Amino acid sequence: MKASLPFKYIIAVKSGKQYVVFDYKDSNGKRQRKWVGTGLAEKCSKRALVEKVNELVSEFFSTYLNEISAQEPTEDEKEPEIKPEKKSGKKSQPLPETVEKPVSELTNKDYGFTEFMRVWLETIRPTIAETSYQGYLWKVNTIVDYFDENYPDIKLNAVTGMILQKFYNEMFTAGRSANTVKHYHANIHKALQYALKMDLVQVNESDKTERPKLIKYEATFYNPKELELLFSAFRGDRMELVVLIAAYYGLRRSEIIGLKWSSIDFDKKTLTVHEQAYNTYENGKMVVKFHNQLKTKSSYRTLPLIPQIEELLLTKRKNDKYLAQVLKKGYNHDYDEYICTDNFGELITPNYVTDHFRQMIKKHKLKKLRFHDLRHSCASLLVANGVPMKAIQEWLGHSTFHVTADYYSHLDFNSKIESANTIANILGGSEESEKQEEKSTMKRKKRKSRVTEDQ
Repeated sequence: MKASLPFKYIIAVKSGKQYVVFDYKDSNGKRQRKWVGTGLAEKCSKRALVEKVNELVSEFFSTYLNEISAQEPTEDEKEPEIKPEKKSGKKSQPLPETVEKPVSELTNKDYGFTEFMRVWLETIRPTIAETSYQGYLWKVNTIVDYFDENYPDIKLNAVTGMILQKFYNEMFTAGRSANTVKHYHANIHKALQYALKMDLVQVNESDKTERPKLIKYEATFYNPKELELLFSAFRGDRMELVVLIAAYYGLRRSEIIGLKWSSIDFDKKTLTVHEQAYNTYENGKMVVKFHNQLKTKSSYRTLPLIPQIEELLLTKRKNDKYLAQVLKKGYNHDYDEYICTDNFGELITPNYVTDHFRQMIKKHKLKKLRFHDLRHSCASLLVANGVPMKAIQEWLGHSTFHVTADYYSHLDFNSKIESANTIANILGGSEESEKQEEKSTMKRKKRKSRVTEDQ
């Protein structure tokens, strides 16, 4: 939506194609809605969609706005009819990949709250990364499940701050973290803000709520001895290479699974992170997909190929070729270009990484640790050995220096020692500071003597 324009618009999907839906008032003050096709498929590039939308909005503003009330909508522009969903009493299934008709003529009295949450999510889908959409989908599913069970017939404009507060409190009491509740709130707030812009509600009721206090997460990490025990536990395991890459490079789980053989340059001795894996639903089943949209621009990085990792990679590449020849049809070649596969060519999935890692930690009675904490372990070792924060930021692919400093500055004890020595020398009161002062005085006298001789 653009508040500065004399009309509103959204991006919507209909019959597998992208449309811009304009919402405006005609010369008689009557509210109208016009669908304009972009000519782009549903799964087009974000850049192409943005460019086309900007073009259509500009054209609509300059050409059609003053004449639109006299025009009869074409078949493409007519708004599709949406039939209300029947309540089954069962918990909602994962949201479908597309909603063909995300905008309807329903008034604020007709929209069901959970129906609107689905509409909102599919409306914003073209504007966000696919991984962000998957994250939104999980949260929206939880919201829909709760309201379908506790308020099955509640309308959009009947949702109050008190009802939302009850939802947040119950989620927190049930064991959800304050951060998770914050994400539920963020989705609901964005959806209601969209409803407010579309004149479906008069106020954003989520603004009236309070969320649980966030507790800053203190990362858990392994020291070198604990890492040795971990490496020993995974020796010979199908996830050995995955664990070692995580510990040596601090890569995210999705980045490791997204590594291709083309990501490794054995001649230049480099490893490049430029793709990631993510989970999504297709036909009701969880599947793994890949794309080159990483978390931030800083996530795209090229790092030196560490000798220990290089040796493991060369061994794996050799073993993969051997197993493919021996197993023949029993070997899956669908993931030949990816590094993280098992002895049968099957992809090691992100969910498997998390679950198997947890099982191995428990089996070998190691200190409890999440797989993602290997990233923190890598960072803690770099900090402990005097690597500058800026270099650690680039190694881990953090978006800004502040993110790295916020996570790991408390580990930088060496800098605290330097600070202590500095303040002691400045303020004096110690034998060491007196010696430093004597040395400084002698240096000044020598410099003065040289100047006198030169003159």
